[in-house]
Amino acid sequence: MRKFRINKLTWLVLQKKSYLIITIRVTCAELVEVSAFHENPKISMDLLDVHNYKHSDLTEKIIKAFLKVYNKLGYGFLEKVYENAMVLELTAMELFVEKQKQVDVFYYENRVGYYFADLVIENKVIVELKAAESLCEEHELQLINYLKATEIEVGLLLNFGKTPQFKRKVFSDKYRKK
Repeated sequence: MRKFRINKLTWLVLQKKSYLIITIRVTCAELVEVSAFHENPKISMDLLDVHNYKHSDLTEKIIKAFLKVYNKLGYGFLEKVYENAMVLELTAMELFVEKQKQVDVFYYENRVGYYFADLVIENKVIVELKAAESLCEEHELQLINYLKATEIEVGLLLNFGKTPQFKRKVFSDKYRKK
């Protein structure tokens, strides 16, 4: 395996004839994103070095479960199918999983709405599942808003598309408006 630094925050990992691109972005608001795209969906976590982030041990397990489910089921099912398979895989790893957890949204002290998080793992990571051709900005913003509405700082956006994709988002407590 060979790693190449393309610019400050993007690495290209070459292994045989397949490739993996890992992108890491940090904004001034402490919003951190780690995303990965791989041209061959039969990949393993060995290619990803994601051990230096908040709850990285937990997010690594979730991503392993994601890749295992993707490698087994492939592309084309509804999100609910992937959600159910993820719950089975994560509980087999002895993780506490809440699915379709209701989260209230407040404007100051007034409840103005709610949403349902696809999965909440160990009350530390929100997982938003997609079964789209590819991820788009709206998917990312949805996850960011979910993080803003909770005390949970880490979120994963997992896409069971034509190629598996994931994005890791962090919204730090120190930037929350009190």
